[in-house]
Amino acid sequence: MFKSNSTVESYHFNTSATGNPSTQTPYLIADDVPQLSLLMASRFIEWVLAHPDGVVCLPADKHAEPFIKAMHRLLDTWEHTETQHLLEQHGIHNKKPSLTGLHFVQSNEFYPISPLQHNSVYHFVVEHYIEGFSLDPGKALLINSDDILLHNGRTYNEVFPDCQIDLSLRYRETRDKEEEIKKRSIFQIDDWCSRYEQKIREMGGIGFYLGTIGSDGRIACNIKGSDLFSTTRITQTNFETQADAANTLGGIEVARNRLVITIGLGTITYNPDATAIVFAAGEANADIVKTALESPMSATCPATVLQRLTNGRFYLTKGSACKLEDQIEQYYRASPWDFSKTERSIIDLCVKIDKYAHHLTMDYLMDDPWCKLIPNLSLDTVTEVVSQIKTKLHRGMECEQGKVIYHTGPHHDDIMLGIMPYANRQLLSGNNEVHFAVATSGYNSVTNHFVVQTLRQCLQMMESGEVQMLLYPNFFSDGYQHKRYKDVYHFLDNCARKNEHEKQRGLCHRVIRDIIEIWHIESYNELVQCLNGIINELSESYEGSKNPSNVQLLKGRLREFEEELVWNYNGVRLDHIHHWRLKFYTEDLVPDNQSDTDTILEQFRSYHPDIISLAFDPEGSGPDTHYKVLQAIAGAIRKWSQETDLTHLRIIGYRNVWFKFHPSEATMFVPVSLNDLAIHQTAFAESYLTQVEASYPSPECDGPFSEISRRIWMKQMGQIQHVLGKNHFYESDNALIRSTHGLIYLKEMDINEFIMLANELKKRSEGF
Repeated sequence: MFKSNSTVESYHFNTSATGNPSTQTPYLIADDVPQLSLLMASRFIEWVLAHPDGVVCLPADKHAEPFIKAMHRLLDTWEHTETQHLLEQHGIHNKKPSLTGLHFVQSNEFYPISPLQHNSVYHFVVEHYIEGFSLDPGKALLINSDDILLHNGRTYNEVFPDCQIDLSLRYRETRDKEEEIKKRSIFQIDDWCSRYEQKIREMGGIGFYLGTIGSDGRIACNIKGSDLFSTTRITQTNFETQADAANTLGGIEVARNRLVITIGLGTITYNPDATAIVFAAGEANADIVKTALESPMSATCPATVLQRLTNGRFYLTKGSACKLEDQIEQYYRASPWDFSKTERSIIDLCVKIDKYAHHLTMDYLMDDPWCKLIPNLSLDTVTEVVSQIKTKLHRGMECEQGKVIYHTGPHHDDIMLGIMPYANRQLLSGNNEVHFAVATSGYNSVTNHFVVQTLRQCLQMMESGEVQMLLYPNFFSDGYQHKRYKDVYHFLDNCARKNEHEKQRGLCHRVIRDIIEIWHIESYNELVQCLNGIINELSESYEGSKNPSNVQLLKGRLREFEEELVWNYNGVRLDHIHHWRLKFYTEDLVPDNQSDTDTILEQFRSYHPDIISLAFDPEGSGPDTHYKVLQAIAGAIRKWSQETDLTHLRIIGYRNVWFKFHPSEATMFVPVSLNDLAIHQTAFAESYLTQVEASYPSPECDGPFSEISRRIWMKQMGQIQHVLGKNHFYESDNALIRSTHGLIYLKEMDINEFIMLANELKKRSEGF
């Protein structure tokens, strides 16, 4: 039975569907991200009221934003009737708390990094907690790289000018004077960390800890393999941590060269009475949450250290908790049985015991805790599931004819990574009108280094006379606007010829056209001056810095060129590739849902699609880009349905490298052949120039996203082979089935089902 001295936790437990946790550490489940943030904020306020001068350690990354917003909402509306009612429900009857007495402890920081950089943890803490919560800076214990003086008072820029720190110097002989200075400086950093740890312990340890869980199970920056009694230290990171930090630091290339100063697992649990909460949202975290909660304490999953604390807790959303055994049991037992449960349980049984469905016996079915719950269970039930799987497979093999198909993606490469083999088959049928639309500009995924390198190539080609279009008399007035398709064709033609120089020439032609348009260039000399200016500006900026709006536009145009390249592998016309550039994505603009919805609506009105595809992701870690694009599309379809009859409209939901369908959730299985895979891998490598080096990789793979798609499609093929048997494929009379070595799962919906599901997602993401 869940027990807690917290009235907030008790209220939430009694009013939620958490059930009685059987895990190593207790957990609470919120219906959605807003409810999760309210739970965290209420629990923090409750703790602060009891410990007004306590020691706190709060999260300092983008995942903290819902918690911070919930805190401001409660504190700013404290006297409002609605807020008072909510607080009373949680057992909070006190006056509005003051946070000025709290002692704040920063949990970690990349090293070295300037505290002036907006992507430093120090900057986040000062902006959102010290200033945002009006904490007393004199009572804050912060990690400021500039304050850590090294050998003979040197700074990190003097000792480690390339930001690379070799910790092996702690244990080996130095080769020269430079290494000796670095070695002594590392020991001084170690001493600084020891003093930091001592200050925390002198305060009695951390009283309230709130943090996220990393993809490797880390809390703070205690990566997989950390000593369960570790203290504050400077340490190397692993690939998972580097991948998670890549977006913040400006690419994996930067993240690989940064060490981290972090409080230890022993630091977090030093105070035995500490309230330590780890929170997670979204199905992407479900596997590591399961490991953290259902495994014994182990260095292989640092978050298991919360088992040491009486007040250790996990706060989860339904998505992040979905793979816990408790929640699986609740899924099967708490609601009426339907065929999707039958399908899921039998598929999972086949995979779990590594048996084909036609080899299942009643003993296997009755020994499984979920299959035995199937009403009127018999071997005929297995036959029904096999038949359903075959139907989904054949549905995915059908080739559309004479349709207007409109594929959409939140980011560049989302469509390609999610459904390229499916889209290519529609294109090759010859009589479909197929469109591709990308919702956002995608500038966040282009490094400064790539832009600088490309602009230098532009200057070199201009100097050697290889950009002949600049000689046309009307080029700077309006000529630059024409022949954009020629840039695409030139690039791809030289992919075929394997001529790298000419490929780069095609890229430079397009970049020059875009720069002339964005910066309003009127002459050759002005163009040269502009190129050099951009190069100098980006060379002097740190990776991950916020770019000026015109540089953001240029980066976005680079990504748009990539999208044109990938779909021109099948000759898609440029006027069938649409760049929505939705406003919510630009940080400088206040999100305008109405404007974004109208942009999409105009497209639907113009082309009258019969089929619309979209990224249909489950609960995320908050209202993220995928969610916002889905809601904008849903809004456009709602309006469109008021103007015309859309009963014929089919919505195809896909998922890509971040989320996956269970086969019971999908309605179509699209075959993927070795030929499809070869095209997919080559097209990604040749077209997505800014992504080939995988500057912003997934923690699942140290490589391009196309490799993750391949792995997913192979794994999904394995699930269905367990049901149908491998011989169903290699003995088939159908060549497409015989050539199948991967599967893409899709969910087809009519307009009513899609709008209903979009509304449910909206409620889960914006409920509070």
